[in-house]
Amino acid sequence: MIYFDNAATTKPLFSAVEKAEAFIKDQYFNPSAKYGKGIEVKKQIDLCKASVLKCFPPFYDLIFTSCGTESDNTAIFSFARRGNFITTQGEHSAVFECFQELKKRGADVRYAPLNIDGSVNVEELLKLVDEKTSFVSVVHVNNETGAINDINAIASQIKKKNPNAIFHSDGIQAFCKIPYILAESIDLYSVSAHKIGGLKGTGALIKKKKLNLTPYLFGGGQESGLRSGTENVFGIKTFAEACTAHFETIKLNFDKALNLKNLFLQNLDKDLIKIISSENSSPYILSVSAEGLRGEVIMHMLEEFDIIVGTGSACSSKNPHSRILKACGYGAKTLDGMLRISFNESNTVDEALFAVNKLNECVKRLKGIMRK
Repeated sequence: MIYFDNAATTKPLFSAVEKAEAFIKDQYFNPSAKYGKGIEVKKQIDLCKASVLKCFPPFYDLIFTSCGTESDNTAIFSFARRGNFITTQGEHSAVFECFQELKKRGADVRYAPLNIDGSVNVEELLKLVDEKTSFVSVVHVNNETGAINDINAIASQIKKKNPNAIFHSDGIQAFCKIPYILAESIDLYSVSAHKIGGLKGTGALIKKKKLNLTPYLFGGGQESGLRSGTENVFGIKTFAEACTAHFETIKLNFDKALNLKNLFLQNLDKDLIKIISSENSSPYILSVSAEGLRGEVIMHMLEEFDIIVGTGSACSSKNPHSRILKACGYGAKTLDGMLRISFNESNTVDEALFAVNKLNECVKRLKGIMRK
């Protein structure tokens, strides 16, 4: 199988899984237990936390969560309480639907428009910020187009207009993929394990140490009282190991993905297939459209060659058209033909060449059928 839907999920990094196996074989104890074995497991969670935090400046702490969606929800509903709240039209549904819920509750919710590549229009975003703005959320890497927002610069400009505004970013498609260092103007940052070779069911919310979260889940008081629920130790350990592996090779992996993406673009039949992602987008994500055709049909045709690609965000698969690409200004023909090819450092040049050639063939075949 040739797998090019890595933005939806990645294959678990087996070296990370192997290092975590002890927590489902021998060290399966509850980390909240007061006996020695439980205390030892709790110490391992603390070590995992320290490992993940090595990817961030020292003024951050974190809580482990079940996924990126929970991290986003925790950040938003902790701080979006008074004043007005701002986000973009290009957010993942985990953020966008939270703001829609706030709007239903009568909150003053404001949405910044997008540029054609899916990045936020920063000038229009800043116009929305005023003295009553208490919370702003801007995605780091757009999960459909791969557009990269300069969140450090954006957060800094927002803080100049309103120093009291809390700034959050969904960093799930950027973490351990895009080389960057978070600036102190970033208050909260959501990450997820299964996008970098960890396991589904594990994530984290990175937070400034001085920031006081409001618990989203109540119960046993785990994670310093900020996230109740018995910790997923196996998932946390796998996540920490995957973080370490990817963070140490982040530039190398970035260059590998960029090479694959450029190779794919060079061999793509641009007379038949429109490129959506911009030149400066994440090397891990390439969105294209076979305009006038159905992307889903092409996706299933590629499956016959054992090639897996996506048609957009897996979390929005129930919608006929991409909400984000609509906000970019694309019409129905482009939206219908949407395909997302997302790369990983484990993919090969041969896989990329085979996949792009089969994509060209499938589109040509369908176009030929339509002309008959």
